[in-house]
Amino acid sequence: MVKVDTSYESEHTKFMREWMEQHPAERIEQQKGRALWWDKPQKLETQQRFDDASVPVKPYYYQTES
Repeated sequence: MVKVDTSYESEHTKFMREWMEQHPAERIEQQKGRALWWDKPQKLETQQRFDDASVPVKPYYYQTES
């Protein structure tokens, strides 16, 4: 089994980690941005309608009816 060296950290990652340590208030702004774009309340009824309306995909897109 090959052992992977996980000690590498890119310059960008180092910069972002250090910058976030120096600017702790930005963590709150980061969470606000995530809430704005990603963390939306989910409606189970809507998701169920989407699931029910989905059309099964053929294993091969160009397959003719047989």
